[in-house]
Amino acid sequence: MYTQALIDEFKSGIYQSLDVWKMSHDTRVELLTTSENATFVAEDPHTGDKRVIRVNRPGYHERREIESEITWINALRDSSNIHTPRPISSTSKNSVVSIHTDNREFHAVAFEYVSGHEPHVGQELPNWFATLGAVTASLHKHSKAWQPPKDFTRKRWHLDTMIAPDGLWGDWREAPGITRDDKRDIHQAIEHIYALIAEYGDRGDRYGLVHGDLRLANLLVSDDRLTVIDFDDSGFCWYAYDFAAAISFHELNPMVPELRDAWVRGYRSMATFEEEDVAALDTFIMLRRIMLSAWLATHAESPTAHELGKGYIQGTAHLARQYLRARSCDVLASI
Repeated sequence: MYTQALIDEFKSGIYQSLDVWKMSHDTRVELLTTSENATFVAEDPHTGDKRVIRVNRPGYHERREIESEITWINALRDSSNIHTPRPISSTSKNSVVSIHTDNREFHAVAFEYVSGHEPHVGQELPNWFATLGAVTASLHKHSKAWQPPKDFTRKRWHLDTMIAPDGLWGDWREAPGITRDDKRDIHQAIEHIYALIAEYGDRGDRYGLVHGDLRLANLLVSDDRLTVIDFDDSGFCWYAYDFAAAISFHELNPMVPELRDAWVRGYRSMATFEEEDVAALDTFIMLRRIMLSAWLATHAESPTAHELGKGYIQGTAHLARQYLRARSCDVLASI
């Protein structure tokens, strides 16, 4: 949906809304990226202030959901050691601003600009995953202790909203290039996912408010600090799912076992993570990979889809076969 014409309309709408963020009319606005949303960087030459402005994709989150996202971010900033950019209040004191383009309304949120870069995939990545594990545990501890306001509204991620044909991210069966064998193998993996998640359960120490998208693109590292950005997919889900999200698009990398061990070690330095939780991680990795396959199929215009879409579903089917073989071995070992 993010045509150049629409991006230009967004920029025009942001320029017309600079006053509400107390930025001068000389502020420069440039597109940063398009994914689920369109994200811009705005820099005021008079004050040197930089803001990251996210224009939300229509039809995904209602305004109340976005306001709830900001509520949780502010609560995290007030009462935990999580580093995440500050939402910028508008002149109306509400962080969510309406931008009107061509008779349509879009919701926009501005955040403070934080310097840093995405962690590199290499020998230092396990160290960052240990840090990420500790940060994730801190997020979860806050989630379990925090009492959201009564009007707090975020999506509930369960198997039907995640991988059913009418799931929130679309239908993985529509992925380009998918074959009959791919569909069969992924479907068999889904049958195992449903069975194992039913056994694992969704009691309060396993299911609650999570970030939901702690992939490398949503992490900024600078010196020894790790900053978490983009709570757009935050909602109610299994806590262990946050690890699966962290290795998004790298599920077949041979480093995954090392990354998992580092993440669990970091998590356990801050909070309990039972062996049953560790055993469930492969199931959540498979679940996330199927979700991403559906997302790429419905977001063909995104840079991520352009980079990874071709052949990604075949990788998902390959992972499904690995997953099924591992489950078969588990069954044999239990006999």
